[in-house]
Amino acid sequence: MASKETVLSAAKQFVTFINKTPSPFHAVNEVRQRLVSNGFCELKEADHWTIKPLQKYFVTRNQSTIIAFAVGGKYQPGNGFSIVGAHTDSPCLKVKPISKITKAGYLMVGVECYGGGIWHTWFDRDLTVGGRVFVKTDIGIESRLVHVQRPILRIPNIAIHLMRDHNESFGPNKESHLCPVLATAVQVSLQGGAKADPPKPSETSTQTKSPLAPNYETLADKHNSPLVTIICDQLDIKPEQIIDFELYVADTQPSVIGGALEEFIFSPRLDNLLNAYAACEGLIQACGDESLQHDPNIRMISLFDNEEVGSQSAQGAQSALQEMVLHRLSSGGSQTAFQEAIPKSFMISADQAHAVHPNYSDKHESNHQVALHKGIVVKINSNQRYASTGITVTILREIANLSKVPLQEFVVKNDSPCGSTIGPILSAGLGIPTVDVGAPQLSMHSIREMACITSVYQATELYKGFFLNYPEVYASLQF
Repeated sequence: MASKETVLSAAKQFVTFINKTPSPFHAVNEVRQRLVSNGFCELKEADHWTIKPLQKYFVTRNQSTIIAFAVGGKYQPGNGFSIVGAHTDSPCLKVKPISKITKAGYLMVGVECYGGGIWHTWFDRDLTVGGRVFVKTDIGIESRLVHVQRPILRIPNIAIHLMRDHNESFGPNKESHLCPVLATAVQVSLQGGAKADPPKPSETSTQTKSPLAPNYETLADKHNSPLVTIICDQLDIKPEQIIDFELYVADTQPSVIGGALEEFIFSPRLDNLLNAYAACEGLIQACGDESLQHDPNIRMISLFDNEEVGSQSAQGAQSALQEMVLHRLSSGGSQTAFQEAIPKSFMISADQAHAVHPNYSDKHESNHQVALHKGIVVKINSNQRYASTGITVTILREIANLSKVPLQEFVVKNDSPCGSTIGPILSAGLGIPTVDVGAPQLSMHSIREMACITSVYQATELYKGFFLNYPEVYASLQF
């Protein structure tokens, strides 16, 4: 076992990472920066790729998905790929394209529910926004990241005096009740801001708008002025420069190390930024010695967006992106190099797992009660909601033994629904042998989740060990 100091240090570095990532765009940007600082070069999808042994590369799509890889010194087209896959998105509230709402003297922000969040946990939290803004400049259109560091939004609960059954049956209407407050109309007026509800132009007006008119003429009609002002102040731009933005609502309370013995991580977005971070760190650390010189494989991490809504997007795991990247890396060999590479390859689908809940232990299968600190979880489902098979679990066990990382097993109760991951999607689409794993946690899909500090270190060590040892383990197989 690693020392408490080593485990805690790894957890603290992860906490620093997650506090900078209120959106998938920020997560990918942080991963990108870590890769660049460790010698990875960026490729563009539209460019011609020239791949060389011992070199390290990455490619992004939509600024929310990133695939990074290191080419083994003995790699030839037709050799295998060692892949760890994860996702960059989490359940959240997203600002609507037209978010301007005024109700009962409050200026509010219209939001859309993204994924399967536990929405009541978003009430009475100090909220902010983060995401990307498309800005018109003198040289063209830029995409800029924004993260407002102070609380500007709140979804207030209804007082129990006005809803006596609040504790027994609180089920908020996602359209009418889950709407954050931004400001009051009276304060906006007193401080000289735009009126909450500017008059609409008359339908009979003869004045017509030029089709070449800039977008900012309608920005005030789409979003309440305080929100626009805050975004402009953050980026030091004028409202007329904003073409559009894509904003995620996020909690301002930072991720922290907690518990009486400093053994927990209390944080948003553990599902699944813990595995996205650990996959990146595992790849970087695995490339930090001479082992890459002798590797016949390409070591790869694939961090996809939109897993929480089914992965069916241009930047999701159901897209052709993964297959296209593997095809490009197999080029230069025989006509069947890609097909030859697939059975030699292996993928770890890394997504968070359910630890046994002390207050709801009856919700967990009695022989598969996953615990914090006791290892990375192997997820198995006979109905193929997870991609693990007897072969892929056996391979993982050997890798875990070599990496000195303990494993646990999880299956869902027969009378409970089972979630899924990118594992079945990619294994079915590509035919790559895949195993589903994850770090144990509580409060999954809450605005504040809970995991243990041990998981960051264990996940990083497992993924690093996979990159280092998979070719040797594969060569030992006699079936």
